[in-house]
Amino acid sequence: MRKLAIAGCIISITVLLLSAHSGALTQEELSNIKVFETSSPSVVNITTTTLVRDLFSVYPKDGAGSGTIIKKEGFVLTNYHVVKDAKKIQVTLTNGDKYEAELVGASAENDLAVIKIKSDKEFIPLVFGDSDALVVGQKVYAIGNPFGLNSTLTTGIISAVGRPLTSQGGLVIENVVQTDAPINPGNSGGPLIDSGGKMIGINTAIFSPSGGSVGIGFAIPVNTAKGIIDDLISFGKVRRPSLGVTGVPLWEEFASSFGLPLTKGILVSTVEKGGPADKAGLRGGSERVRVSGTTIYIGGDIITEIAGVKVTSTEDIRRSLSDKKDGDLIDVKVFRKGEFKILKIRVKLKT
Repeated sequence: MRKLAIAGCIISITVLLLSAHSGALTQEELSNIKVFETSSPSVVNITTTTLVRDLFSVYPKDGAGSGTIIKKEGFVLTNYHVVKDAKKIQVTLTNGDKYEAELVGASAENDLAVIKIKSDKEFIPLVFGDSDALVVGQKVYAIGNPFGLNSTLTTGIISAVGRPLTSQGGLVIENVVQTDAPINPGNSGGPLIDSGGKMIGINTAIFSPSGGSVGIGFAIPVNTAKGIIDDLISFGKVRRPSLGVTGVPLWEEFASSFGLPLTKGILVSTVEKGGPADKAGLRGGSERVRVSGTTIYIGGDIITEIAGVKVTSTEDIRRSLSDKKDGDLIDVKVFRKGEFKILKIRVKLKT
């Protein structure tokens, strides 16, 4: 009787499990399905062919990644490292349609690129979200083509925000989003999506001793992409705020060797004629010298602050100008002939 009772219990449990499985989907499952069904038509598989040279020959090498349609005309956002040096780019939609594509613009420092599908058809773009509003713990989805498996959905949460990430080219990308949604080779360039179906990041890299996902993935925030997409499409590269100067970071030995009055700051070597700094009266050097094989000019102004940020390196200059728009008027503090001056310089965007 006991064996029969146990068997009957097992049968009853199995029936209940099967009944639950074949019944209505949970609200979470329905949400997952909705996000995938509405978002996946905008996610593409990207395959590339690059030419590799060895000691004896040049041969083609295939690569793969993912991308997101961002405009109905067929513009696709992806990672720069997915399409870098590609001689041939092919895009495959979720319905299996294949198209040739071409590189339109790229930003190596952001590891982002825009390619254009060669077709007159209209495509379905994914809606952008707001990555500045992300909070740790909120649910996210990753759609891509890991290991060549098309239209794969994985889920997770935002694990952290504001992470720095060193790109494959050695450049530091700021404010990267960390997620535990599984990201694998082939996911690069695909979207990270919030529960409303909006793209809030571009999946870019993983931390993994084994090469596979261990729950530490990184995505470039979509707001970073939003700030440069128009430039990539219109100019092929990102326009950056510029003062129109060539400068040299100072250090103690250099300053001592040439009798300069300061040991920290940016020595203005040349000023672009007619540029923002020239119009504001910034002065370059007049005495030509050679330093480590490079010709520079000394005797000009020394910049110590830009827009309230102390500058001692080219990275400091980039950081001080990073949020400036074309035409913004900023204060630039310089040392000239024994005294500090504040110059008003109007920023200009340049490619």
